Amino acid sequence: MGWHQELLIGFDLETTGTDPAEARIVTAAVVETKGGEPIGRREWLADPGVPIPDEAAAIHGITSERAALGRPAREVADEIAGILVAHWSAGAPVVAYNAAFDLTILAAELQRHGLPSLGERLAAEAAGTAAETGPVVDPLTMDRALDRYRRGKRNLETVCGVYGVTLDDAHEAGADALAAVRVACALADRYPEVAGSAPWDLHRDQVRWYAEWARGYEAWLRGRGDATATVDTRWPLR
Repeated sequence: MGWHQELLIGFDLETTGTDPAEARIVTAAVVETKGGEPIGRREWLADPGVPIPDEAAAIHGITSERAALGRPAREVADEIAGILVAHWSAGAPVVAYNAAFDLTILAAELQRHGLPSLGERLAAEAAGTAAETGPVVDPLTMDRALDRYRRGKRNLETVCGVYGVTLDDAHEAGADALAAVRVACALADRYPEVAGSAPWDLHRDQVRWYAEWARGYEAWLRGRGDATATVDTRWPLR
């Protein structure tokens, strides 16, 4: 059947900005799926503790006034981390579009609020044994590697169109999380070698694919005149 027909956990954040080290969680969703269909869902509205810039609110629709009605960001980050770690510990892959962004923001929030990291939580679940964060499935990293020369944008809305996935409410965390899962399933259907991979094997393929993309993008930026351009090669956590 392949990993894409089993339990997959869609994950998405909407945030205050685009710098993973500084951005704060505004909304979040964790969607349990089987065969690409939702079977469970958790969603959060967080008070980020800082003003939400107008340009961010224009994307996801959450103003500072609305976010102030949400739960404290510390509680939200703690709950999300606990849920993801529980799924990883049970062997379920977490699917996130541009995973290095969402997971790095979550990691930064945990650190900001003095909470255990994802790695510390996984080690505790594994009775103290060091545990790697994952397995993670990132449809963006997969699409870049598997259809490398396709022209055009690679944002979630565009890639949904490429793979025939309906995205009814872009930048709503639950909708984006579910769409990411369905794109991952469509990629597995299109590429049998991906469908046939074990989740951890696919995870490690993505570590390599992301690093290759990052080095290539860095070289491209430098070739266009930015001699100091640096692109982080780490995935799924920076």
